[in-house]
Amino acid sequence: MEDNYFKYPKTFHFSWSKPDPHGNDRVHDTVDHFVGKEVVVTEKLDGENTSMYCDKIHARSIDSGPHPSRTWVKALHASIRNNIPKGFRLCGENMQAKHAIFYDGLPTYFFIFGIYDEKNTCLSWAETEEWAEMIGVPTVPVLYKGIWDKDKVHACFTGKSVFGKSEQEGYVVRVADGFHYDNFIYSLSKYVRPGHVAGDTEHWSKTTYKANELRK
Repeated sequence: MEDNYFKYPKTFHFSWSKPDPHGNDRVHDTVDHFVGKEVVVTEKLDGENTSMYCDKIHARSIDSGPHPSRTWVKALHASIRNNIPKGFRLCGENMQAKHAIFYDGLPTYFFIFGIYDEKNTCLSWAETEEWAEMIGVPTVPVLYKGIWDKDKVHACFTGKSVFGKSEQEGYVVRVADGFHYDNFIYSLSKYVRPGHVAGDTEHWSKTTYKANELRK
């Protein structure tokens, strides 16, 4: 943490997900933290984790520097920062640059997947949707809402993104209720398609920049 700025935590994989064998991904060996609870399943978009405050914007690293793929989202932040209450932060996916998946039908380049308040509590999904609508920024696509059901969660991966003709990177499951930052680990889990990230592949930020396409 740096003052009141927070690095977004890593989301653990489900046991049936295939994390990067060369990375430091963590895996949940149980789904007990979801059983019996209302959950929200959203499409996992292949972008850059980004946090916006009323006075700052950064990628996952709080001291992230400039990059061509961050120009659009910085302009968006400048236009909405006055609508972000002090102590709040919007966490979402910056989709301007192509990473492993090329998107050809995005409605915009930024999608919210979480909003934290001044007590460092992640708002419930219902509250998140209300704030997103009020601010004028969409949330990541919702694939399922309801009581935890492993079969229904598995069915959320079709291989095809909600957007255009793009592939689907995976999905993220979160509890529908709000939760504190300290309880993040057991409030979310993710599934990522096999082979999404190859260990010997150069990081997207080190390669020639290519923008995803916005929907016409």
